[in-house]
Amino acid sequence: MPLLRRTRFRDRFVPRLLGQPALLGTGLLLAAAPAFADPSPALDRFSLSVGGFNADPKINASFGTAYGALQTGDIKPGRVTMPRISADVLLGDSQGISFDYYRYKRDYSGGVANTTSLGPFGTLNTFGNANLSTKLDFAKLSYKWWIGSGNTVLGLGAGAAYYRATLGATALASVNGQIGTLSQSTSDNAVAPLLEIGVRHAITPDLRLFADASGVWKSSGRFHGNIYNASAGVEWFPVKNIGVVLAYGVTNIDLTRENDFADSRLKVRLQGPSAFLKARF
Repeated sequence: MPLLRRTRFRDRFVPRLLGQPALLGTGLLLAAAPAFADPSPALDRFSLSVGGFNADPKINASFGTAYGALQTGDIKPGRVTMPRISADVLLGDSQGISFDYYRYKRDYSGGVANTTSLGPFGTLNTFGNANLSTKLDFAKLSYKWWIGSGNTVLGLGAGAAYYRATLGATALASVNGQIGTLSQSTSDNAVAPLLEIGVRHAITPDLRLFADASGVWKSSGRFHGNIYNASAGVEWFPVKNIGVVLAYGVTNIDLTRENDFADSRLKVRLQGPSAFLKARF
């Protein structure tokens, strides 16, 4: 009982001992403390998506050789599924970091017929079957600003992309009437600036629509070119933190590597659906 009386005495009289300035200062500190509002229901504090892009590629490659350029023309090697992983982290309520990685790898064996003039040195003729090997690793990291706080937000991003391309070809060829096997391979990597734009719309917190577009462009250096991506899709979360993502996307790749004798160039168009498993927190 004495302890209870002392406690009541302290609770009653300590504010008077501190005085009104202390109470006013406490109120000002509370008012100045940052208030973090909930982000838009179209965004997550953190998300990780893992899945694949099932694309129908169209390839046009040119390989620089000591005898001229070996050109494949437009070929369609058949559908391919590319592994893909992406992650997003929201900083505060309207800014964040985005990461994306995928790998395209495809081999092709088919008929190639090509004639390249070597000027006074004659011509390079390729005929019969050619074996073509292509691989592209692509990763991007960007900083995003999200505009809006309701069910629909617009995102603007800027960052950098890393890409590495490997090309290889083997074909039967003749140079000035001499027939032999022509084999050529090249590989290089580069870092280029990246711009992004995206839209998110939450029909409900567990059913959302999105559309994204990004572009990578590097006009100088030994290995240069551009890569453009566009996709749109839907996210559905049957449980709170785990959902599925279905999308349809298009990727255009046009990369050139300058060689001492003839440039090598890879042009790929990827088009098709994607499916991901997404975790959000």
